[in-house]
Amino acid sequence: MARKWGILVGLGTGLMAGPALAGECGALANLRIEAVNLHSAAEVPAAGDLPAYCRVLGTVRPAISFEVRLPLQNWNGKYYGTGCGGFCGTLLSDAPGFTNAMNYGLRRGYAASTMDGGHWGTGSADGRWAAGDLVARMDWGQRAVTETARASKVLVKAFYDRPQAKSYFAGCSTGGRMAAMEALKYPKDFDGIISGAPALDYTGLVATTFAWVTKANTGADGKPILTTPRARLVTEAVAAACGAKEAGGFVADPRQCNFKPSSLRCTGDTSDKCLSEAEVGVLEKWYAGPTDAAGRPLYPGGIPLGSEAHWPRWLTGLGNAPAILPLFSADFLRYMAFWPSPGPAYRVTDFDFSADPARMAPQAQVYNAATYDPAAGAVRPVADLSAFRDAGGKLLIYHGWGDPLVTPFMSVAFYEALAKGTGGLDALAGTARLFMVPGMDHCGIGTDGPGISDTGIDPLTALERWVEAGEAPRELVATKRDAGGAVSWSRPVCAYPQVPRSEGAGLTCAAP
Repeated sequence: MARKWGILVGLGTGLMAGPALAGECGALANLRIEAVNLHSAAEVPAAGDLPAYCRVLGTVRPAISFEVRLPLQNWNGKYYGTGCGGFCGTLLSDAPGFTNAMNYGLRRGYAASTMDGGHWGTGSADGRWAAGDLVARMDWGQRAVTETARASKVLVKAFYDRPQAKSYFAGCSTGGRMAAMEALKYPKDFDGIISGAPALDYTGLVATTFAWVTKANTGADGKPILTTPRARLVTEAVAAACGAKEAGGFVADPRQCNFKPSSLRCTGDTSDKCLSEAEVGVLEKWYAGPTDAAGRPLYPGGIPLGSEAHWPRWLTGLGNAPAILPLFSADFLRYMAFWPSPGPAYRVTDFDFSADPARMAPQAQVYNAATYDPAAGAVRPVADLSAFRDAGGKLLIYHGWGDPLVTPFMSVAFYEALAKGTGGLDALAGTARLFMVPGMDHCGIGTDGPGISDTGIDPLTALERWVEAGEAPRELVATKRDAGGAVSWSRPVCAYPQVPRSEGAGLTCAAP
């Protein structure tokens, strides 16, 4: 069908000139959006559980690649932006940890988008793109999401001939950091934001903490000290000491678990039921977290008790696959943490815990939504939530207590820091709520332990009700299913600081 050309909206929205295109997918590629190159727009037929949609590919200059998917029918009138994981570098439609997947929104009728963080990479642990590129670092750190949202909203308005009624953003891990950054620095982009397992302090976590974890488990011969077969002893011992008997052995709150690694130390017994002195030493350093030469903590907490079932993927290696955490640490330190970058010759074991944290301060200002201050023993968010609150925004944060990659203690410290800047926990609860999920792996990726998967909770529905109906969530429901889909257990995950308490035959949220 022929369409007339004309001005759609003013320059203030970033749209310059283009056709009157309501419902015309292919014509979207002809739009002119400020600082954006649109490469293609084409209809994609329905397949499986995905509806038919208009797929638009583009780039926000200089190098933020993005994709927008616009339902051809039954659009729910809303927009769903998503983050990416690790160092990003690709466009993902589906991904472990639903909150980084735009198809999760598309299936629910949203116009949905994703982006690559502002660069191309061979995988989420590839940091080479940042070696000599400060612009790419800023795009990944702060700019990619807000610019993708700007372009996406123009496309939504052009295609449906009206703007979205509500805008949501969801991300986990790095996407969770992006989510927090949006609420703190770009408070008018989204009405509701989900920040899952947020890697808020990248320099403190992926450099300092990951280097600590890697170095602690590297023997004099360069090989790992604690291996996956030996780590199974720890999994069983912690579950026996602190695990919830009625729910498969997960640790409800690692802060309440008093397991001591020394209880597994061999005393003359060389059987497979105890650990060597060196292996016990690894555990003690992992659970304690990084310190400098004077013993001062450099990050809030270490690997949480109760996360042991998920160590093979992240810390000790899974089958023939190497552990993921050291891979992130290696490229971050080589290419992203310092300026200038030390390059490929740098080894994680070269990290100096007394001198190097301060050297990363310039990049902390680029990457971090919040930074841990060792001198003050406090978390410093990049801003308070006042502007987001005044815009009517709602922030839902969730984190698994069983997350061994992005340690969950930082999320609690971050939330409490936000409360101090807002007038207390009660005042903050009107704008932001935190849910700590027992036993859950990083972004719910691992299902081999007692915790739930990423589909075991539904924060988006809770957030929609909060934003659209004013129903603030008191709890999320966590559901564990077996391989056949049958429910193994279900329990409430309470809005922090409340915790589940027994009441009759079930659990209810109450003050700690």
